[in-house]
Amino acid sequence: MITLPGRLVLLGHPVSHSLSPTFQNVALGSAGLPLRYEALDVAPAELDTVLDALIAANAAGNVTIPHKERVAARCHRLSPLAERVGAVNTFWVDRGTLSGDNTDVGGFLELLASTAPDIDRARPVAVAGAGGAAAAVMAALEREGFRDVRVRGRTAARAVALCDRFPLARPAHDTGALLRGAALVVNATPVGLDGQALPFDLDSLEPDAVVIDLIARPDETALVRTARARGHRAADGLEMLVAQGALAFERWFGVAPDRAAMRRSLAR
Repeated sequence: MITLPGRLVLLGHPVSHSLSPTFQNVALGSAGLPLRYEALDVAPAELDTVLDALIAANAAGNVTIPHKERVAARCHRLSPLAERVGAVNTFWVDRGTLSGDNTDVGGFLELLASTAPDIDRARPVAVAGAGGAAAAVMAALEREGFRDVRVRGRTAARAVALCDRFPLARPAHDTGALLRGAALVVNATPVGLDGQALPFDLDSLEPDAVVIDLIARPDETALVRTARARGHRAADGLEMLVAQGALAFERWFGVAPDRAAMRRSLAR
């Protein structure tokens, strides 16, 4: 018999845009599990207090921007993958102990396989962002045998710190250095959540570059729409979102969710 968590939540700031409650509640209904998945908008100053309450409630859930690294630091137990990434997007409480995993890595690998299975792993990869999402991308690229990844973060120090943890990566000091020669370009920043902003100038893209935006929106992002209009293969993070959510569901309940139902709930 499955032991149900006391609550099932998404922690982030902001979270009003998140599609996770939609497909997770469909997955729960399809599996006949009497739970509701709820999004909690938690300001950084309130995170520790909220985590204390969730541990007491024997809760489980997901973590999104900007809390992935801080939740990892609070966990008493981390999966080897979450430890490698240094960020947690999936958590649960086991006998009063907070545990964490990172299913973003598996989600990104599924997105990459569906978008560009033929990508040349010997060519450079550009990653915009240096936070928890970017670290998950690094771990995935490391597993896939990529050897040359350029990183540009919000600050140079964050990019350097991430690259120090992943030998395949090096910091890029401007957009030109980031995108030059890159066969794959990944946006791992929140820029574009509004549906209009672009995280970088697309004029510097290689003509055959594949563009992946980790942001998932009902109407896609400006980056994906613009890149596709310029003739690039491009995909947003919707497939990754569903995949990481399905992997998290398996972590919580020990059974695979109905992915077809999850995707139907998000049909554009």
